[in-house]
Amino acid sequence: MNKPVIELVDIKRDFIVGEEVVHALRGITFTINEGEFVTIMGTSGSGKSTLLNTLGCLDTPTQGEYYLDGISVRKMSKNERAILRNRKIGFVFQSYNLLPKTTAVENIELPLMYNSGISATERRKKAVEALQAVGLGDRLMHKSNQMSGGQMQRVAIARALVNDPAVILADEATGNLDSRTSFEILVLFQQLHAQGRTIIFVTHNPEIAQYSSRNIVLRDGRVTEDTVNNQILDASIALATLPKQD
Repeated sequence: MNKPVIELVDIKRDFIVGEEVVHALRGITFTINEGEFVTIMGTSGSGKSTLLNTLGCLDTPTQGEYYLDGISVRKMSKNERAILRNRKIGFVFQSYNLLPKTTAVENIELPLMYNSGISATERRKKAVEALQAVGLGDRLMHKSNQMSGGQMQRVAIARALVNDPAVILADEATGNLDSRTSFEILVLFQQLHAQGRTIIFVTHNPEIAQYSSRNIVLRDGRVTEDTVNNQILDASIALATLPKQD
């Protein structure tokens, strides 16, 4: 449980906007260990998106060190970062980011295309297993326009899982979903957490923190709270109280 997956040491990120310097991150330091389910919260302008881009190896800090699964990210080339991102991080986005005219199983195969060590047969096998893991074994050949929002988000989660990443990085993953579907997705995240997955869930919805094991709050580019949740609520119990949809 104590192996660090994410280590941030005094991370700062500045942007030049016109003649001004905007300090988006002002010295962020924290460690996330294997098997944690962490929510990261903050209002607009808190630095949440910049932190997400840093964690996801989409951006590099102006100052400080970032270690992903023990590997120093800051001095990597863009290409090295892209390979690390593909192998170590599973992304889940608010807008699903699925290819519209492509089947569920083909969408999930995509991250594996960049790994020449995996054959086409193995790729298909892994994609099918990932879809089965999120309860969509009967939707392999469905395209995005044949699925509900909740089903599309499950496909996105399966795609995030297929590379067996060190960390799942979810950006407002329930933001486009109604209450019942949101809780169905939260149940799935809790199941993945119970299996030992490391999850970072970036959200503006404070309710979600009740279902994670730890909550980090940002304000003005700094961490203002970092608390462990000793009374994690069970999303499946909350789901059972919601009315079923027609």
